[in-house]
Amino acid sequence: MPFQTLKGGRVPIRMWTDPATVEDVALEQLRNVSDLPWIEGLAVMPDVHYGKGATVGSVIAMRDAVSPAAVGVDIGCGMTAAKSSLTVEDLPDDLAGLRHKLERAIPVGRGSHKEAVDPSALPGLKLRGWYEFWSAFGELHRGVQNKLGRARDQMGTLGGGNHFLELCADDAGAIWLVLHSGSRNIGNELASRHIEAARKLPHNQDLPDPDLAVFLAGTDEMEDYRDDLWWAQDYARRNRAVMTALAQDVVTKFFKGRVTWQDAISCHHNYVAEETYGGVELIVTRKGAIRAGRGDLGIIPGSMATGTYIVRGLGNEAAFNSASHGAGRTMSRNKARKSFTVDDLVAQTRGVECRKDAGVIDEIPGAYKDLESVIAQQSDLVEVVAHLRQLVCVKG
Repeated sequence: MPFQTLKGGRVPIRMWTDPATVEDVALEQLRNVSDLPWIEGLAVMPDVHYGKGATVGSVIAMRDAVSPAAVGVDIGCGMTAAKSSLTVEDLPDDLAGLRHKLERAIPVGRGSHKEAVDPSALPGLKLRGWYEFWSAFGELHRGVQNKLGRARDQMGTLGGGNHFLELCADDAGAIWLVLHSGSRNIGNELASRHIEAARKLPHNQDLPDPDLAVFLAGTDEMEDYRDDLWWAQDYARRNRAVMTALAQDVVTKFFKGRVTWQDAISCHHNYVAEETYGGVELIVTRKGAIRAGRGDLGIIPGSMATGTYIVRGLGNEAAFNSASHGAGRTMSRNKARKSFTVDDLVAQTRGVECRKDAGVIDEIPGAYKDLESVIAQQSDLVEVVAHLRQLVCVKG
């Protein structure tokens, strides 16, 4: 669908959804963003909803400035998907055993590995530069220097909330591994410190929303944030790669080595990129949005039982080459817990091997927007490559 334009402050608000369906608090957040002195453009994805600090589903382009809250505290959160040689005919009728093996291999929630994972011991893990990556930890914010052990032990862990690991089938019956995670505690630690630092800077004292405080190009604060940001985004990418290798190893062993894997697709959806539009160099933050430049492969999930789409970007510069990161929530976690029961969860996840208890009611499909509608609203941003349906879902 073509975007709709709302009047903003310094720039218009381009929305790939009906503005009447967006919460008032989210619209207020977006109007505040559109009036920032450094703003060059604002695009809003169809999964838009209110978010702490900044709106989820927003793509913010600024000149010579970046707002750490517009990235969020889970720096580099994103998706990875890998297609296997397995088909649905290869799977046993009862998938509980496979789910439990995945849960034992990959810690969830706030969990960590008992010992740091050795990347060199993981078959299929192609990322290099691990020594240089960990050596750079000593150059991060001084407030996290006592977090190295935890960061190492959480490398290759899922986390909680809406993070997940799944086995899915596409319409041809091929089995895919799909997972969603980010930079774990260390990303949160870094982001929180920089968000707080930005709020105290003199040029941010008269903003309509203190959460939108920015760092300015050419300052020490900006350079410190960028260094920590790039490292945390790399941590998130490596975290997903380690989990992918761990999960592939579990699945391959479960099927006695009769599995091969195609190269994985990976994309951030809470991150910063430096991009050029109209000859102007901009700093683009995507909070709940993926890059969808022409030919870029991306991943747009729904919820625990509503499927996932593999997409290819169409390169729409009006959206700063972006697309949605998922279906998007229709209600808060607290409201979901009050609105649904375990019986509702069982009914809505029928046919999926997953947890069906009170601990994951906040992730029930009914708390999310309709994924098919969200995909339809961005037909000028992406084209569908494959549709996947969940068979196994591991939640935090």
